Amino acid sequence: MTETSTAALDLEEAGAVLAAEAARFASFGWMRGTSGNLSLVLSRDPLRLAVTASGRDKGELTSSDVVLTDGEGLAVGPGRPSAEAALHARVVRLTGAGAVVHVHTVASVVMGQRSPGGIPFEGLEMLKGLGHPTHEVSVTLPVIANSQDMGELGARLEAAVQPGMPAVVVAGHGIYVWGADPREARHRAEVVEWLLELAVARG
Repeated sequence: MTETSTAALDLEEAGAVLAAEAARFASFGWMRGTSGNLSLVLSRDPLRLAVTASGRDKGELTSSDVVLTDGEGLAVGPGRPSAEAALHARVVRLTGAGAVVHVHTVASVVMGQRSPGGIPFEGLEMLKGLGHPTHEVSVTLPVIANSQDMGELGARLEAAVQPGMPAVVVAGHGIYVWGADPREARHRAEVVEWLLELAVARG
């Protein structure tokens, strides 16, 4: 089997995984219309990612609705990846993540507006879902200003990333969350969204 056919098989398998994850998030109302995007690392050297294709309904993705990109988020094969593929690639390079989730939730937009300097959380059992061994911790969910320039947005994200918080809120936009694999990224995204909904409820 050639390298090309192996990559194609891996991409199809990754597409099936990402389609299932997207359907789950869409069912929560976190990927309405064609919003949001997901990625999965296929190789580290060279860095290759499977990224959901641009402009697709995330509740109806199939295994073919994914694009192979390089370590800068540029398409390596056919198709057009999400416009934010470059930011996914930067998160992977920065954190060593194996998967990245970007969803558009109401709570993230509300809290990004309320707390542009970051959103603190302390003493909550759900923080263990982010890898903390106990609830007796204090963490801050960073908030960064949005930009259509992925280089600029990536620089803001890199400057804002906090230890113990695998996520960032992009003001007026949504959240980026990452993990070692799609399941961990999904679990962390659900935990971060729970924290944001709690913050909204607290006013």
